[in-house]
Amino acid sequence: MAEAVVETSFMDPFKDILVNYLMPEKCYDEFFLQFNLLHVDCLKIVISKGLGIGIILGSVLVKLPQILKLTGARSAEGLSFNSVLLELFAITGTMAYSIANSFPFSSWGEALFLMFQTVTIGFLIQHYGGNSIKGLGFLAVYFGLLAVILSPMTPMSVVTTMQASNMPAIIFGRLIQAGTNYRNGHTGQLSAISVFLLFAGSLARIFTTVQETGDSLMAVTYIISSSCNGVIAAQVLYYWNSSPALRKKTE
Repeated sequence: MAEAVVETSFMDPFKDILVNYLMPEKCYDEFFLQFNLLHVDCLKIVISKGLGIGIILGSVLVKLPQILKLTGARSAEGLSFNSVLLELFAITGTMAYSIANSFPFSSWGEALFLMFQTVTIGFLIQHYGGNSIKGLGFLAVYFGLLAVILSPMTPMSVVTTMQASNMPAIIFGRLIQAGTNYRNGHTGQLSAISVFLLFAGSLARIFTTVQETGDSLMAVTYIISSSCNGVIAAQVLYYWNSSPALRKKTE
């Protein structure tokens, strides 16, 4: 009786990593056993997973330039605390909604890292505004509320409502920051690197959300987010040669 032939590939040593993080086993077989490198459905999956992982890795540092700029200047001039609060609400809603729906971490993981960085920026705005105690209170209240939102005691309807509220929160948050930039005639201590990375990340998230979750509510949220981030990015370019010091000098 003839023995069954087991197909092997030069990528077999990496199969577990690829299948666990980048593609289902059927796509591994298509790419590395059948050498069908143009399999459309599998290409979509791999691109989506790759973008998701890239966004998550990038999110670990996306707001670090903003934090470093604030600490280096020891000033939060030009940054709106209300805008930060609304952004934090949107990030928290996305994170809670994704966890409640058991979406894959690759489809929302950056929200976790963005949350910690945004909270830090919120504290620094208060700290450099001479309100360190208020900043510490902000941290305590936020993490207390976060624990409640992520706990089983919070109904799914509340989490869904938070996610649905993301769109107006994002719009108002970005409009507040855009209005602050316009009134000041400059973008203050706003980090151009962080702004452009957020813009690029939200654009990429539109594709990964549609591909990995199929959730229209999250997809629309990222479309709105990309549009609003694009407005701030355009202002950064428009006010590129303007600064607080230069603005005061001309006045």
